Amino acid sequence: MPAQQPADGYPGLSMLQACVNGSRPPRDHPAIPFSPKQIGADAEACIAAGATELHIHPKADDGADTMDAEVVAAVVTAVRERLPGTPIGVTTGAWIGDADHRLGQVRQWTVLPDYASVNWHEDGAEDLAALLIERGVGVEAGLWTVDAVRRWVASPVRDQCLRALVELPDGPPEDEVPALAEQMLAPLRESVPVGLILLHGEGSSAWPAIGYAGWAGLDTRIGLEDTLVRPDGAVAKDNAELVIEARRQLWQGYP
Repeated sequence: MPAQQPADGYPGLSMLQACVNGSRPPRDHPAIPFSPKQIGADAEACIAAGATELHIHPKADDGADTMDAEVVAAVVTAVRERLPGTPIGVTTGAWIGDADHRLGQVRQWTVLPDYASVNWHEDGAEDLAALLIERGVGVEAGLWTVDAVRRWVASPVRDQCLRALVELPDGPPEDEVPALAEQMLAPLRESVPVGLILLHGEGSSAWPAIGYAGWAGLDTRIGLEDTLVRPDGAVAKDNAELVIEARRQLWQGYP
């Protein structure tokens, strides 16, 4: 266990989100879901395996991420038909288009997801978040850097957001993840309840972040967006297997 103890009042685990596809192309893994039908079936398997919420990247026909109203409606509807009442989130990443394009796409949505992730280091994040909130869509504030954390803490829409989504990068070795997590979390502690923070990693930091989140009592997530491998380094069969492994890691706590 890390030498630094978690802050007083950290609760137990309350939520495990499944991030089922991300921006990965089909060649990355045969089980990454792309069509609404595939995403619906995969989402159902993830919830059955122990996930409680879903983060999804709706896909255009060429496999690229999209915020197109028809595609978002098809994906959200496909999941809700199988999993009524399960919270569904979608991406709004800047790789989809510039700030004006993404604002225009959200205005055209006819079937609304429960929430959407807005990356605070991207241009137009605050305006996009404000529009989503106005439309009744929750906002996960994607925080990739300490500077983004500080900017979000000072934002006038902060208290209207659903949660802070603290994201650790690929690359750091496992023994550096606790210090990196604490660096990101420190600016949040005085102003954001711990129950409104989701911590996760990507690539090399994915599994260490899961363990640290379980130890610290933070929400977290797992899925083929964040990693293609199990904790033992073997390639995962699918998202459901990753969810099962994440539940095991969370209950074991940080090593």
